[in-house]
Amino acid sequence: MSASVPESTAVPVEAPSTESAETVSTAPPARKRPRPGERRVQILQTLAGMLEQPGADRVTTAALAAKLDVSEAALYRHFASKAQMFEGLIEFIEGSVFSLVNQIIEREGSGTVQAQKIVAVLLQFGERNPGMTRVMVGDALVYENERLVARMNQFFDRIESSLRQVLRAAAEANGSSTPTVEANAQASVLVSFVIGRLQRYARSGFKRSPIEQMEAALRMLAR
Repeated sequence: MSASVPESTAVPVEAPSTESAETVSTAPPARKRPRPGERRVQILQTLAGMLEQPGADRVTTAALAAKLDVSEAALYRHFASKAQMFEGLIEFIEGSVFSLVNQIIEREGSGTVQAQKIVAVLLQFGERNPGMTRVMVGDALVYENERLVARMNQFFDRIESSLRQVLRAAAEANGSSTPTVEANAQASVLVSFVIGRLQRYARSGFKRSPIEQMEAALRMLAR
């Protein structure tokens, strides 16, 4: 997650008198205050970064505020609760992944290729966003609101639904007599494969890449 911060607008000031020149030149520069939207992004970026650290099973608002060098009250001016902060991370995951999934479905003609690329997108996203991976597999949500876990489960349900759709088309194209049954089973296996790879990545301290031997594995699982 990133956001560009515009340069501050220069404000002309009168030249200080000789008497006050030393005082003005040695005064610390004024601290820039991020705009509300920028601060929200900064909070979410920092939270995701903290989740990448070893032993970050539970990130407290006190630790998050300290990392940002603000008060806890400052955090709650932008988010009603810590659960809402995690919802912000989940929204980022959903928006990023499903945007790519939709592009794959629109651009790729083969259902098998679509399924393989959907799985690849999920694993690549996890590898590039370790903190988000801990949210995706639920490790970072263990001590949080139950609705966050439910929402992440719904995310994978939607992924499985997308896989069933493209795999059913592939099974029909291959002349299967039971395309729905075949697609349902295959989609379930692929989602389990994704979750397993992401869990291993998170629990290995992000040492075991989720995309290792990915192409060979996908040829076996989606064909």
